[in-house]
Amino acid sequence: MHRFLLHNDEIRDAKDLFLSPGQVGLLNGWGVFSTLSVSEGVLFAWERHWARMQNDAARMRVPFPADSKEQEERLYRLVEANRAANATLRVAVVRNRGGLWEGPAATRDFDVIAFTADSNPWGDGVRLDLASNGRFAASEFAGTKYISWAENLTRYERAHEQGFDEVVLLNERGEVAECTSASIFAAKGSDVWTPPLASGCLPGVTRAILLELNVPGGIRVSEKVLFPKDLENADEVFITSTTRQLLPVLSIQGLNIRSAAGARIPLQQAFSAYFHEYVASRRRPVAAL
Repeated sequence: MHRFLLHNDEIRDAKDLFLSPGQVGLLNGWGVFSTLSVSEGVLFAWERHWARMQNDAARMRVPFPADSKEQEERLYRLVEANRAANATLRVAVVRNRGGLWEGPAATRDFDVIAFTADSNPWGDGVRLDLASNGRFAASEFAGTKYISWAENLTRYERAHEQGFDEVVLLNERGEVAECTSASIFAAKGSDVWTPPLASGCLPGVTRAILLELNVPGGIRVSEKVLFPKDLENADEVFITSTTRQLLPVLSIQGLNIRSAAGARIPLQQAFSAYFHEYVASRRRPVAAL
């Protein structure tokens, strides 16, 4: 984490003590969050991240800021303070009131907390473990990105201890859902599929963009229920996230998968073009960055 963070409308030193155990969202994981890529001082796809957080906040009964542009400007102040022109940004909206353990220091309905960090070097590919019943697709909160992230962190940490980079999570029906912090895709020829939201996966921002892009060469991206056997039958498997973009899957524990460089290459090229056009159209003349 970089030196400064955003706390509501203030840029604070991350070493300062200004949060309270009485903020019920902090101890109960009652809040929503998103992770953004900052490129050349631009918050990539901010509008999409805001819309997803707003929708998740409504589902989780988390009070939420009213003004997207105002919140965006506050995040840019944080980027400038940390000189984080090319970095990763995490923003969370934490509910402060409710339940049995609300403290007397909770004077606001919610807090916005954001911080930046150096971008992670993900490498050229990932090796995945496989976990049954990692997602419960029938839950009313399936697909919601809320700050109670302990299950994902536990699986992610355990995977690294066992020599893997990530984990493919299956739902209660044995369908492929997603990874702990990435969407998953399987390609066969010019057809590329990713699990539907009904499989219990998050509506990832990169995932959504790939579903919308017009890709040269007749590449078609769509949703389809996938099982582990579909990953084995694919020409290639890859994962996506805001900070990874598209990363090839090199292996999956217990499965025999192929790793031919096919549809992923033109998809990455199309996504990169979209990314750079977005950044170029929103670049800000901030000398401090």
